[in-house]
Amino acid sequence: ALAAMAMAWRAAPRAAARLLLGRRGIASCLDPSTGLTEDQKEFQKVALDFAAKEMAPYMAKWDEKEIFPVETMRKAAQLGFGGIYVKPDVGGSGLSRLDTSIIFEALSTGCASTTAYISIHNMCVWMIDTFGNEEQRRRFCPSLCSMEKFASYCLTEPGSGSDAASLLTSAQRKGDTYVLNGSKAFISGGGDTDVYVVMCRTGGPGPKGISCLVLEKGMPGLSFGKKEKKVGWNSQPTRAVIFEDCIVPVGNRLGAEGQGFSIAMQGLNGGRINIASCSLGAAHASVLLAQEHLTVRKQFGEPLANNQYLQFRLADMATRLVAARLMVRNAARALQDGREDAAVLCSMAKLFATDECFGICNQALQMHGGYGYLKDYAVQQFVRDVRVHQILEGTNEVMRMIVARNLLQG
Repeated sequence: ALAAMAMAWRAAPRAAARLLLGRRGIASCLDPSTGLTEDQKEFQKVALDFAAKEMAPYMAKWDEKEIFPVETMRKAAQLGFGGIYVKPDVGGSGLSRLDTSIIFEALSTGCASTTAYISIHNMCVWMIDTFGNEEQRRRFCPSLCSMEKFASYCLTEPGSGSDAASLLTSAQRKGDTYVLNGSKAFISGGGDTDVYVVMCRTGGPGPKGISCLVLEKGMPGLSFGKKEKKVGWNSQPTRAVIFEDCIVPVGNRLGAEGQGFSIAMQGLNGGRINIASCSLGAAHASVLLAQEHLTVRKQFGEPLANNQYLQFRLADMATRLVAARLMVRNAARALQDGREDAAVLCSMAKLFATDECFGICNQALQMHGGYGYLKDYAVQQFVRDVRVHQILEGTNEVMRMIVARNLLQG
């Protein structure tokens, strides 16, 4: 009987997760739909339902077996999630940055790793849509919005992470082509994706010498490193992307020569909101899992929920989650409106939300005790998957530099 109870207890959190994630706003103070328009509530419900039915039941399997869930993402694209803030004339959904944040937060309750890749893909399609000419938009965007093809963002190099303007990958112009040499590191989707938005040096040192090229898998001279073994984000492959005399048509350049760094940074402003939104979804799911665990688990003859210390910790988690959500949505509105302070607000939101949400997920694991450290329990995967959000799309140390520079510049 004890063995049967133990097995049931192990299975319960998975079932509980699927149940909880299919319901919005267990407690009104946590309800992520508060303050949204009716349309936004509808987008959110569609994304939450998709997360509960198509992602949460498979999240552990994708992680354990390192599966890139292509067909699931194509189902998400059928709902309009392959080009959420891309213009409709090339297959996008034409939604706002706030709408996008709401959708990514909802999807991440089902699998933060997969949603984070979808957010990177969206950023790449937006860059082509925004900075590409009409021919480029119509050539690349429709198949990316449908997720018939997938995209990767290539900025980081082995020797330039936070110092992105020092990148060394070079593109020498020869007639109607560029000859590309160098390598990119930590590329999400690398090797499994079809389109690569690559920042490379066409001019002198510094940011003004950088241009943006769009490469397609199969181009001669384009190859990939080994698949990296990672702590989390295992539902998306990560590889080095290598260029050895890779021939790229000039017609694949986005914008003018020297505009690449600006394109990259504008993409990242949205990327920071996107990845912060993914952290919100993981934290929301983790709070619900902790809430359920405290109610069910008994120690010293009574439910953990009766322990005032744990009550206070749960209250803190919920408060930090709501604060982070408000900050992310405020930055999303600023970016959508083209406000002068948008880039700094995006940095602040990314810094605050990814730090706080990792802490929330980690505290939820602690509340599970030893069970939280077992891979049968979803909470440990949320911890592993969101940890990297404090590093990518600009480390949180760089986010602090951006905010401080803005505060002190005048």
